[in-house]
Amino acid sequence: MEHFKIKPEVYFNNGALEYLTMVNKTKALVITDPFMIEVGFSEQLLNILKNSVSDCTLFSNIKPDPPIDIVADGVKEMLRVKPDILIALGGGSTIDAAKSILWFYEKILQINGEVGYERPQFVAIPTTSGTGSEVTTFAVITMGDKKIPLVDDELLPDIAIIDPMFVKTVPPSITADTAIDALTHAIEAYVSTEASDYSDALAEKSIKLIFDYLLLAFKDGNDMHAREKLHNASCIAGMAFTNAYLGLNHSLAHALGGSFHIPHGRANAMILPHVIRYNANLESGQETQAAKRYAELSKILGLPAATVCEGVHNLVTAIKVLLAETNTPNSLRELKVDKEIFREKLDYMSEAALNDRCTATNPRTTSKEEIIELYSAIYGEKVKEEKISLVLSN
Repeated sequence: MEHFKIKPEVYFNNGALEYLTMVNKTKALVITDPFMIEVGFSEQLLNILKNSVSDCTLFSNIKPDPPIDIVADGVKEMLRVKPDILIALGGGSTIDAAKSILWFYEKILQINGEVGYERPQFVAIPTTSGTGSEVTTFAVITMGDKKIPLVDDELLPDIAIIDPMFVKTVPPSITADTAIDALTHAIEAYVSTEASDYSDALAEKSIKLIFDYLLLAFKDGNDMHAREKLHNASCIAGMAFTNAYLGLNHSLAHALGGSFHIPHGRANAMILPHVIRYNANLESGQETQAAKRYAELSKILGLPAATVCEGVHNLVTAIKVLLAETNTPNSLRELKVDKEIFREKLDYMSEAALNDRCTATNPRTTSKEEIIELYSAIYGEKVKEEKISLVLSN
C-alpha cells in the first residue's frame, strides 16, 4: 500500500501574509535571522501580528546551516516562552532550525511528563525560493562538519505562507542557487524509487515552472510574476520530495557542503549533470528506468527526445545552459577548492554520501568506489588512479 501526505495548509501569492491577521493566539515565538531584521521583514511581521497575538517574542540568532548549539538556544527560548504559535520567517536554514527547535522542545516536554501540553500552531514563511522546507518532513542541522538530516512527520508545519513579497530583493546569485536546489528536488523526486503518480504530477509542474521562469527572475528581480512562479515551484517541489524522497545528488551535496561550506543549492547544481548521467547509465547499453524518466522530462520541457539517449543528453544540456546563463560554477576547481584538501576529505565525503538517508531511494544502487569517481568528476578533473586506490584501501 502506497501513501501520499497532504500537509500543511498553503496560503500563496501576493497578500498571503494577511493570513496572520486571522489567527487568535496568546503567545507567539518568531524564529528568524539577523538579515530579516536588517531589511525590516521581521518588523513588518510583528506589526501584522500585534492585532491577533497579544505577546510576541523574537528569536533572531539563526545562522546558515543551523548549528546544534543555536538549536539548543532556541529550545531554551521555547521552554521559557511556551508559545501557542511558532512562526519561522526566513530561508531554509531558519525553517529547518525552527522545525528542529520544536521537535526537541516536544521531546523534552514528553520526557518531563508535561501535563496538558498542546502543540503550538507552526507557521513557516519562506523568504527564498528553493528548499521547500515549509512543506517537508525534513530538516538539516549541523554538528561540526557534519550535516545531520532529521526526518519525521512531526517536523511538518501546519501552515505555509508563500508570499512573493519576501523574495523580491533576493540577489541574482541566490535566486539561481535556490531555484536550482528546487529543480534538483523535483528531478530527484521524479526518478526516486518511491515516486508515484501523485508526486510525479507535482515534480513535473515544478520543473516546468523553473525552466520557464528562472532566467526571467534572475535577470530582473522586479519581475514579480516570475518571482511568484518560482516561489510556488519551490513549494510544489517540496511537496513532491517529502513524499517521494530524494537521491544521490543530495547525499553528495550534504557531504560536500559540510566539508567545504558551499551553499547547498550551488553544490546541488554542480552535481546534478553528473548524477543524471550516472543514474541514466547509458554506457550499459540498456534503457534503464531512470534514463526513460529523464527522457520523459525532456519531452515535458519540449526538448528533442526521439530516443531515450537523446532525451537524457538534452536534459543534461538544458540544465548546463541554465547553469551557464546564471553564472553558476560547473566544478569545485572553478570554486578554487584546494585539490589536496579535497583529496584528503574524499574518503570521508564518499563514506558519508554512501550512508546518507537520501541514497536509499536513488534509482541506481551505488558503491563507495563509484561515489569517489563522481566526486572526482565534480571536482573538474580525474583524481589519479593511485590516489583512488589509496583512499579505498584505507
